[in-house]
Amino acid sequence: MPHILVVEDEPKISQLLTDYLKQSNHTVNQLFDGEHVTDWVQQHTPDLILLDVMLPVKDGLTICREIRQNSSVPIIMITAKVEEIDRLLGLELGADDYICKPFSPREVVARVKTVLRRVSPPEDERHESTDKTVLKLDESRYIATFHNANIELTAIEFNLLNLLASDPGRVFSRQQLIDNIYQDHRVVSERTVDSHIKKLRKKLCAANADEDVVHSVYSVGYKLVL
Repeated sequence: MPHILVVEDEPKISQLLTDYLKQSNHTVNQLFDGEHVTDWVQQHTPDLILLDVMLPVKDGLTICREIRQNSSVPIIMITAKVEEIDRLLGLELGADDYICKPFSPREVVARVKTVLRRVSPPEDERHESTDKTVLKLDESRYIATFHNANIELTAIEFNLLNLLASDPGRVFSRQQLIDNIYQDHRVVSERTVDSHIKKLRKKLCAANADEDVVHSVYSVGYKLVL
C-alpha cells in the first residue's frame, strides 16, 4: 500500500484526510508542525507527502525546498492563500501539485492517486508506454509528431509544447511560460500566450480530434495531459 505522510497543523483536517486515504488503501502517518518533517522523510521515505503551506515552527515552502535537496518524493502542497500558487508552481520549488482550501477529501485522494500513478505507473502501462509514444519532439529540427502525424509548429508553439511536455500533468503559470520561452526578456502579455496556446491546441486536435491534451487551469495557467 502507498505510504502517505500528511503534514497539517489542523487536527480535524489532518484526521479527515487520513481517514479518506486509509479507506482508499493507503498507509498514513501524520505530523502537525514543520519542525521534524525533513528528518522524518529521510528516515521513513514515504511514497508521497501532503504538505500544508502554513505550518508552525517551519513553513511548508521551506520544508519542500529542504526535501528537494536530497529526495524526489512527490509533494502535493495544501494552501489557503491563492497568492501562493505561483510560488508553489515555481520551477525552483519542486512541488508536484497543489490543492487549495477548502477542498473535498475525495478530490485530494484522487489527486494523490494521479500523482502516484504518474511517478510510478502500473506495470502493464509501463510496457505500453515504451511501445507507443503518443507525442514525439525533435528539438534539433523543431519537428513534432502526435499520434504518428507530423505537426507543423512555429518556433514559439514548439517551445511551448516542449516545456509543457517536460513535465506532463504539471500546471505552468502564464508567467512561467513567458519566462521560459522568451529568453530575451521582451515584454509579452498573457493574452499573447493564450493566443499561442489556442493555435497549438487547434493543431494538436487536427491530428487527433478525440483528444485535447492541453488543459487550462482557471486563473493559473496550462498543463499537458497525455
